Amino acid sequence: MAAKIISGRDLSAQVVEELRERVARLKEKGITPGLAMVRVGDDPASISYMKQKSKTAAAVGVYSETIVFPEDTPEETLLAKIEELNRDPKFHGILVQLPLPKHIDERKVIEAIDPMKDADCFHPVNVGKLLIGEPYLLPCTPHGVWQMLLRSGYSPEGKHVVICGRSNINGKPLFAILIQKKAGANATVTVCHSRTPDLARFTRQADILVVAIGRPRVITADMVREGAVVIDVGVNRVPDPTKKSGFRLVGDTDFEALSEKVEAITPVPGGVGPMTVAMLMWNTVTAAEFQAGLA
Repeated sequence: MAAKIISGRDLSAQVVEELRERVARLKEKGITPGLAMVRVGDDPASISYMKQKSKTAAAVGVYSETIVFPEDTPEETLLAKIEELNRDPKFHGILVQLPLPKHIDERKVIEAIDPMKDADCFHPVNVGKLLIGEPYLLPCTPHGVWQMLLRSGYSPEGKHVVICGRSNINGKPLFAILIQKKAGANATVTVCHSRTPDLARFTRQADILVVAIGRPRVITADMVREGAVVIDVGVNRVPDPTKKSGFRLVGDTDFEALSEKVEAITPVPGGVGPMTVAMLMWNTVTAAEFQAGLA
């Protein structure tokens, strides 16, 4: 039997509707949630991501502004702009699109953002709060993964979740979310990575497998057990001469093969990506509520 497809597009539309209601309540009190998005350079993927974020902000009712700097912008100029945005009351959330040019220290930029306006939830203060189970906001992609599981009926509670990938953006924060002693979490979590010997030994044990490795189709059908739930975070370009662009997007799993074996799986594209953007809006609205003393 073919697997259930967990659609990020459908689930993100649910989230957007819920956020519209929260924004309407804020606007009744004279508050419009505001999001400042900063980009340095003209990376095509970053441009595409930020257009999607602007579009979703408009759909939710969030005021957004995109600030673009040239590729050769000095680090000091970017830091000064962040400080200005920290002080600007019309912005409740700030994000700086990564990656940044090599001459700019990403860590320094992340730490310059006011933790109360940290829409990506990358600041060490917010990462620390997440780890101890007292989060202010949640990182967008891990939160999106969690919401996908909960909203599609696959709560991690009591399950063995195997995460492939240990990045600060995906693997580590998802571990921190799912390990907490709270409803919808309480999972037993194994984190695998590039130095894990015999990866398949662990992936085959997973009730829920989350893959964020960054390599196309690295998880094959023989590496998962029958009836598992698979969340594919990966987005990879592979050559495809039938496409006008010359490429197409695939995940970190062999979607077609796994679909014949697992209970449920996310597609790429149309899976985790739309939920990541929706969770960015969630963070912006949540930050506006907190900053207004309404949370």
